Amino acid sequence: MQELHDAPLAPLTTFRLGGPATRLLTATTDAEVVAAVAEADASGTPLLVIGGGSNLVIGDKGFDGTALRIATKGFTLSGTSLELAAGEVWTDAVARTVEAGLAGIECLAGIPGSAGATPIQNVGAYGQEVSSTITEVVAYDRHTRETVTLPNAECSFSYRHSRFKAEPDRFVVLRVRFALEEAGGLSAPLAYPETARAMGVQQGERVAASAARETVLKLRAGKGMVLDPDDHDTWSAGSFFTNPILDEAAFQDFLARVHERLGPDVTPPAFPAGDGRTKTSAAWLIDRAGFTKGYGSGPARISTKHTLALTNRGEATTEDLLALAREVVAGVHAAFGVTLVNEPVTVGVTL
Repeated sequence: MQELHDAPLAPLTTFRLGGPATRLLTATTDAEVVAAVAEADASGTPLLVIGGGSNLVIGDKGFDGTALRIATKGFTLSGTSLELAAGEVWTDAVARTVEAGLAGIECLAGIPGSAGATPIQNVGAYGQEVSSTITEVVAYDRHTRETVTLPNAECSFSYRHSRFKAEPDRFVVLRVRFALEEAGGLSAPLAYPETARAMGVQQGERVAASAARETVLKLRAGKGMVLDPDDHDTWSAGSFFTNPILDEAAFQDFLARVHERLGPDVTPPAFPAGDGRTKTSAAWLIDRAGFTKGYGSGPARISTKHTLALTNRGEATTEDLLALAREVVAGVHAAFGVTLVNEPVTVGVTL
């Protein structure tokens, strides 16, 4: 297991921000992951687990403790059953399942980060979420000090949330298992209107899984959501805010504010979210509150391609990024009475 001291963490994140860790360990096997976690817990050392770094905002002072980078490898496909080691690059794994002619995660192509992070955030995009295909998550339970296998029903999946996110100091994901679909090389039914439109088909139709993957990659790239070291619009964590889910009273108040601010004929995006709740679009809120593409004059700005991405233009600090995020949150709340919630995990800082 590689060990470094006073190790820079910024290069391990897609934001390229944050100070150093007191110690950085890189684990390449499950046993090394468990040993490192157990050692930190036994000694009372603060622990930061890092996968692909695509969902992390690390403070400028860094992390006073042990940072554990999970770099495990393992891709096992048996029929329609897939098992991924936590350190596997997610978008590469998606490509391999499509090459094998399987459906279920093809519209999650291009999402940066590692496989182990996908159940934590219940990663989703373009009409798919990993919770619909995950069967089991193998994790080290820091409370019981043993490796456990949690079936889907025990993961408490919901929109961009899970048991793992709710209990951040308990589980360290080691492996993720999926049940995919043999559909003769076709995709799952296209659930997202934008994807269907881009492919010239009706929502709910199937297309070639490879074509669905390529279409999603193009759509993401057009929004700066596919990593490119030469494109500062991709020096981000992708979507910085989750789409708000409002109860009936909050949604009616929101509608009243929209009509007062933008006119009675303006209808905001609204999607049923169960239990009488409604999900609306964070990107729409940000744009209509006056934070348009490219907003900002400092080293941290809104992406020129998508209002939901906050970006490092090359010389930003974490404080620059947080100042922009706070400005956006305050502006959206003042305009529409809705409080945006950050999607990335913050380390040593708060929004």
